Amino acid sequence: MNLDLPVPRSALAIAAHPDDAEFGCGATFAKWAAEGCVLHHLVCTDGSKGSWDVNADTTALVARRHDEQREAARRLGATGEVRFLDIVDGELEADQALRGRVAEIIRELRPAVLLGHDPWKRWRLHPDHRAAGFLCVDGVVAARDPHFHPEHGLAHHRPDHLLLFECEDPDHVETLEARHVDAKINALLAHESQLESTMGISEGDDGSQLQAFAVRIRRDAVEDGARADVALGEAFRHVNGL
Repeated sequence: MNLDLPVPRSALAIAAHPDDAEFGCGATFAKWAAEGCVLHHLVCTDGSKGSWDVNADTTALVARRHDEQREAARRLGATGEVRFLDIVDGELEADQALRGRVAEIIRELRPAVLLGHDPWKRWRLHPDHRAAGFLCVDGVVAARDPHFHPEHGLAHHRPDHLLLFECEDPDHVETLEARHVDAKINALLAHESQLESTMGISEGDDGSQLQAFAVRIRRDAVEDGARADVALGEAFRHVNGL
């Protein structure tokens, strides 16, 4: 098990939906931001299906989720860009056209570390998570090789590291402090439209559901840290040989 990358100058998280980056690497982002790393987010879908309300105004929901993602990034200390591909929620596909768009953004932002969903996780249910993971790994190949997508008119870019979250076979842990986990929780709570559906916090909660959610996130950090014999951590698959 490897432990801790050098704090990168910049990092880009590619997520399927608003809130996925916070769940997958929020505490690591908070740690790096505190050390001066420029953090960027790329969200692939519009989040328009992220409601259990059958009468929800989905146009308003998309705008709300954009605002929530920007606020979550701010709470992590991010000073970089928050971008949206705005593919309809549930319809994301890792096709050649989208791969080119992702590669172009990687070339524009030039992150030292790229983070994304592990597309090879077994029995992954949500198709957007699979597709976003493949867009990340396919996009970095296209971004790094100079003869892919010459129409971009941009220099190719090879990140130093690729970290995959939501993986079932992690080999890398980022060491955390309690304040980094607290920042992750605070950033997740910025996604107010998702409190009930994703975090189990209903309107009118007396505080017990919120506390249970925070306990869950802190427990995950303890379990990930234990993989590397540290108190708190976030676990990833570190893809070598970029």
